[in-house]
Amino acid sequence: MNLIHKLLRQDHIALDLDVASKKRVFEHIGLMFENTQQISHTLVFDSLLNRERLGSTGLGYGVAIPHGRLKKLRDASGAFVRTLTPIPFESPDGQPVNLIFVVLVPEHATEQHLQILSELAQVFSDPAIRDALNACKSTDDAYQILTDWSSYAPHQRSATL
Repeated sequence: MNLIHKLLRQDHIALDLDVASKKRVFEHIGLMFENTQQISHTLVFDSLLNRERLGSTGLGYGVAIPHGRLKKLRDASGAFVRTLTPIPFESPDGQPVNLIFVVLVPEHATEQHLQILSELAQVFSDPAIRDALNACKSTDDAYQILTDWSSYAPHQRSATL
C-alpha cells in the first residue's frame, strides 16, 4: 500500500531549502501548510516542536520524519524538504539530516499515524531511494520518487515477487 501517495501534494515539496536548524525547517513547513491548506503556521510549528521535545524524529542516514497531531485536521497530510546543507537533528547515528518528511495527522488517527510512519521508515531505509532523492533536480522528480517509491526500491520489488 502506498500511503505516501495519499499524503503528499506536489506543492508540499521544497528542494535545497537554505536553513540551519530544525526550527527553521518547521517554520517553513508551517508556512507551507498555511499557504496551501489554511492551517495556522503556528499550530503546525508548535505541534512539530512539541513532538520533537519528546525525542528526536531523526532516523539516521540523513533522514528525519517529524510528525505531529492537529485537532482541526481532517485528513493526514505530508510535506518533503531536502535541505541545501545537512542540519543537526540529534539522530541516533549522530549524523546531520537533509531529507525531511513531515507528517501531520488528525488528533485521534493513531492507527493511521503508525501505518504512515512505518511506511516512511521502510521507504527511507532504502539507500537507492535516499540517493535518488539527494540527486533529483526538481520537485516533480522528488514527487515521482516518493509517490512511486517501490520502483526505486530494489529490495521491495524482490520481496514482493
